Amino acid sequence: MNIRRRISTAALAGVSALGLLALSACSPAGGARTEDGRLRVTASFYPMEFLARQIGGKHVEVTDLTKPGVEPHDLELTPKQTGQLGESGAIVYLKGLQPAVDAAVAQSGNKHVADAAALTSLEKHGTEVDGHHHTTGDNHSHSEAEGGDDPHIWLDPVKYAEVARGVNKTLAKADPHHRADFQKNTDALVKRLDGLDKEFRDGLKKRSSDTFLTTHAAFGYLAERYGLTEEAISGLDPESEPSARRIRDLHTLAARHHVSTVFFETIANPATAKTLAGDLHLKSDVLDPLEGINGKSRGTDYFGVQRANLAALQKALGSK
Repeated sequence: MNIRRRISTAALAGVSALGLLALSACSPAGGARTEDGRLRVTASFYPMEFLARQIGGKHVEVTDLTKPGVEPHDLELTPKQTGQLGESGAIVYLKGLQPAVDAAVAQSGNKHVADAAALTSLEKHGTEVDGHHHTTGDNHSHSEAEGGDDPHIWLDPVKYAEVARGVNKTLAKADPHHRADFQKNTDALVKRLDGLDKEFRDGLKKRSSDTFLTTHAAFGYLAERYGLTEEAISGLDPESEPSARRIRDLHTLAARHHVSTVFFETIANPATAKTLAGDLHLKSDVLDPLEGINGKSRGTDYFGVQRANLAALQKALGSK
């Protein structure tokens, strides 16, 4: 009788253990790591993916929700991608850029989330109108903005470094065993970003113009950091169409501020920018908002494209 009871108890324990294993395999925690033990990280689009890879190094497997060449503002998620957010070991995203991602992250229940928008200060930028911007004592341009906060913080190396430090903390909480490696990788990345900031400061120090024209208002933080004025054909949305009044304003300010170039992007449709450049008898060139890397990108990673952006600005602004 006692023997049977012991056997029955052991059998029940075995069944319970199998049940727990099955639940574990189906739970979000079960998908948090790869078979070789790396932390699974889901990033919303390229700038977030780049941070996750640089900081996580060999300890992470990073999946980007936005495929190369896809405009991130208009991303729609598949059910599989939505489920992936809940199962990931960590999420790195930027609230306010991709509505579909914002909603999915909020519903995911994931405890290890790095929101880049909460890791640095946001400001309002939009379609500037000549005469509305003013210059402070440190030569930073400001403007009346349309719409909400500008999410394009990654184009400012200083703000991007602030975000990197925050991503480091999230990965360290998700995978504390590799905290030291994450910190080492973060320190190295921040040092490179500090160097890039210096390249922009030195490279744009002597110039004949402060104003540049772009397709959409993605470069407000970069412009403010280095004392420039961005004039955008459209607002923060790259697909929005400029008004007739806006086009007239651009004609006036291009002559007033000795603008030489109208910049377009590698992902968004360049037709409006090229038409404006033709009407004004100006050059056209690429200024990449770095929302994704594809075959048309002037560089293979964040630093390569940013240096190409610097070279394009130097040429357009008459830097010496």
